[in-house]
Amino acid sequence: MLSVIGETLPLALGIAISPIPIIAAILMLLSPKARVTSVGLLLGWIVGIIVAVVVFTLISSVLPTQDSEASSPVKGIIQLVLGLLLLLVALRQWRGRPRGDQEPVLPKWMQAIDRVTFPVALGLGFLLSALNPKNLLMGAGAGVAIGGDALDVGSVVVVIVVFVIIAASTVAIPVIAYLLAADRLRSPLDALRDWLQKENAVIMAVLLLVIGVSMIGKSFASF
Repeated sequence: MLSVIGETLPLALGIAISPIPIIAAILMLLSPKARVTSVGLLLGWIVGIIVAVVVFTLISSVLPTQDSEASSPVKGIIQLVLGLLLLLVALRQWRGRPRGDQEPVLPKWMQAIDRVTFPVALGLGFLLSALNPKNLLMGAGAGVAIGGDALDVGSVVVVIVVFVIIAASTVAIPVIAYLLAADRLRSPLDALRDWLQKENAVIMAVLLLVIGVSMIGKSFASF
């Protein structure tokens, strides 16, 4: 079980460090309906992560099982494809980064964040985690690692819980901290939002590159 947690840890961190949902959470925390919408975003974010990793864990668990000493080409091929896709996304992120004094362009939904309601925030959190291509690839990688290791049900639940806690932490921490100490966090949140907006593409490009290379390397061990 510990080896699977170790294998999924970089993927959980990859989801956690994704700047877009963190920026969305910060923008909601700075909006007039901060307490309502931020909680909705957090709940949707957590549910989306759970759905993604559980679905791919179930899919992976029905693949042909082999003993621990044997090769697992199906798992290796899946990991190889996921790793290559992560590298392609990393390249796209890097090529799309702001150059010089160019200001980063935020999605249109971020510009209308003040008008977001609880149900919309809930759905947005789910979309950013479960259906975002970058996070979906990392959730798929985690599911393949968990489902392909022949763990018992209890161990699978523990690994998924650890994965979800780590992956959701960077959205959960500012939301929970704001609920406890809103006034003291406004200035730090402003500064963090500005930095993440500027460095979003670079952060994700480097992160996806590292995880993609790591996943490709692990895929060769399965052949």
